[in-house]
Amino acid sequence: MNQLRAMIHVPDVAATAAWYASIGFTVDRTFSDGEETTWASVSFGDGSFMLNAGGRPSDAHRREVDLYVTVEDVDAVYARLRDRVEIVEPPYDAFHGMRELIIRDCNRFWITFGRPLAR
Repeated sequence: MNQLRAMIHVPDVAATAAWYASIGFTVDRTFSDGEETTWASVSFGDGSFMLNAGGRPSDAHRREVDLYVTVEDVDAVYARLRDRVEIVEPPYDAFHGMRELIIRDCNRFWITFGRPLAR
């Protein structure tokens, strides 16, 4: 099977995996070296990515990687998350034909939730 999955390096894998679980992602697997969680696999629907130890904190406006998540209803995601996460951009209609919402995760990476606009 051929598959591409991103791996994001974060300062605290366990805390990051828990944060993603708190907004509706699934933590599929974790690995610990006996002292700390050093790796995790996280999924949402048919997509997944990995978290690995060794990342650095950042206060940059935008990090090195963004996640893009296709959802059924961007506005429903916004309603569910708006009081729980940092919002970068509330729902808007993008020039490329998508309804989008951008938030930050606990490590300040952007997550865009999008859905094609009705035509």
